Amino acid sequence: MVGTSNGENYMSDSEKVGLDKVNGHHAKELLSLPFAAALSGGENAAKLPFDVDVAVGAVVRLHAEVPADGYTAPFLGTVRDGNGIVIDDKGLILTIGYLIVEAMAISIGTNDGRVIPAEMVAYDYNSGFGLVRAPEKLDITPISLGRSADLTVGNGVLVAGHGGRGGAIGARVVGKREFAGYWEYMLDEAIFTSPAHPNWGGTALIGQDGTLMGVGSLYVEDAVNDHEGHTGSQAANRVGNMFVPIDLLTPIMAEMLRDGRTAASRRPWLGLFTAEVEGRIEVIGLANDGPAERAGLQVGDVIVKVNGHTIASMIELYRTAWSVGDAGVDISMTLLRETYAFELALKSEDRYSRLKFQRG
Repeated sequence: MVGTSNGENYMSDSEKVGLDKVNGHHAKELLSLPFAAALSGGENAAKLPFDVDVAVGAVVRLHAEVPADGYTAPFLGTVRDGNGIVIDDKGLILTIGYLIVEAMAISIGTNDGRVIPAEMVAYDYNSGFGLVRAPEKLDITPISLGRSADLTVGNGVLVAGHGGRGGAIGARVVGKREFAGYWEYMLDEAIFTSPAHPNWGGTALIGQDGTLMGVGSLYVEDAVNDHEGHTGSQAANRVGNMFVPIDLLTPIMAEMLRDGRTAASRRPWLGLFTAEVEGRIEVIGLANDGPAERAGLQVGDVIVKVNGHTIASMIELYRTAWSVGDAGVDISMTLLRETYAFELALKSEDRYSRLKFQRG
């Protein structure tokens, strides 16, 4: 998935954004010298407290196939390729959820050329994490989970896709802030890095202690935020990746393994796509036969209030709508259409009711 935090400029492949020039580069100018040197296996590699090859070796290729009549097929495709990260010695693999949601077949490819079938274990829309498991021994050293709270803006990191060192780039954390996606998704704090990795889906964000700090979700054009104090060349190079912080996984891991999802993922789903346009929240798309469409919303409508509360951002829209209760609750809206304002109510849904699941 590709995008910006305001919901604009989404693209389907790396060629459209010129990312071929990023692939395989280690961007040493963005890193502290010892960390950059470790990427090339130089004499300074020993200064890092972890084995770079072992850390990036935990990342495998992930391939998923989704039925053509799957709900997500029209906008995420029926064939999805990205990365997965081995996180235990029993074949459990962490990835970004949009790669595997509704998958009827999943396989992983190891760096030694093996292709191994895998089963979907869990998909948590709330965080964005997905879990799959390989039924056979992988002989891959799992990466340890770190503490993403310890990352600060300016830290050097590795962004690792499958393929060992050849699939990894050096990067720097350029932001930690709220993120709102136009598809009814929000993180209280996402991690942003630059430069951009060309195969971002499910990449491993590896800290300088060799632990996993996050999972790659998006290519973004606003990784660097003007409000975070960047100047000069760093501010000029704004593109990068957005990561889901690994700290979100630990509290929900047991629930995901047990239930395949989390209770928090039962938030009300509105079935609309929005963008912040000139300080207003505008409807830019509607899910087919979703709650918003059935209630009478139209593309171009401006959302002024939700449940009686004035909103001025997508974050406020989501927080206000989700605060009412679980999926199924009624949500009222005040909207502006062309020159007149009106009110309507929609009955929210559980978005999972639209999805085809093939959980192992």
